[in-house]
Amino acid sequence: MAKKKQHKNLPAKVQSTELITVQQEKDDNPLNITAKLHHLKTRAEVRKFLPDILGRVLARIWIDNEFKDEFANDPQKTLEFNGVYLPEDMKIEFQKPNSDRPRIVVYEQRPNSKFKLRVLYLQLIMMAGR
Repeated sequence: MAKKKQHKNLPAKVQSTELITVQQEKDDNPLNITAKLHHLKTRAEVRKFLPDILGRVLARIWIDNEFKDEFANDPQKTLEFNGVYLPEDMKIEFQKPNSDRPRIVVYEQRPNSKFKLRVLYLQLIMMAGR
């Protein structure tokens, strides 16, 4: 009689209700502007989370000319490419991109309205003390 071979490397059957988690590799790149995906939905969330993220954007603009050019051309698209999504009624302007003190301003603008409400702004200011 032939002996049956046991295959230990066969894929296991998974029920459709079973939760499978995937461990992502930790990325400690200091040039990343955020470690996780952000879908900001309200003005309160924008005010809470975006200043930290935009601070990292300003720091990266200071040292990375390619990133600065991308951000100057389309700030919103650059943020989305890096995992930060704003509410649809929020717009970002990059002001004074070629100065020593660039500024990022976030506006809220309702559909069919010409009025823009400034939600927040960040500006890079270098100070020296003695």
